[in-house]
Amino acid sequence: MQMLLPFMMTAVAVAATLLPPVKQSESVLVRAVIDGGTIDVAQVGRVRLLGIEIPALVAERAHERLAGLLLDRWVRLETETAAAAQRHRSAYVVTEDGVCANTVLVREGLARVAARAPGARLEELRQAELDAQRLEKGMWGYTRRPQPQKRRSS
Repeated sequence: MQMLLPFMMTAVAVAATLLPPVKQSESVLVRAVIDGGTIDVAQVGRVRLLGIEIPALVAERAHERLAGLLLDRWVRLETETAAAAQRHRSAYVVTEDGVCANTVLVREGLARVAARAPGARLEELRQAELDAQRLEKGMWGYTRRPQPQKRRSS
């Protein structure tokens, strides 16, 4: 048991070094919501929400929700300094009160996790997706198909 604690502490430290470093911006103003997964930010331009994708089934609802959450509000962009994130200008978008918009969309079933590599908020996003599936929110409520009724023999 005494050996387990140092081992776990080492494992956590190693895991933390495997995640890409996160850079947080100063507060920036969201000028427009382009679609359910893209915003236009003052001083930056278009930014894709990192780690998620918006299925066509819920695209309109995702757009409306994102606009309600972010439009004309100040946010901080958390970017992973990996080359791909910088090249595609993608970020986690965090409101002034600390709410991650990416996670909100996933938790409400309006987006699904698209990240494959470890990311700063990947576990948070995966947990939100599991919650949405379990509660059949958004797109996950559409996936249940009615069972065919059995015919009664005459």
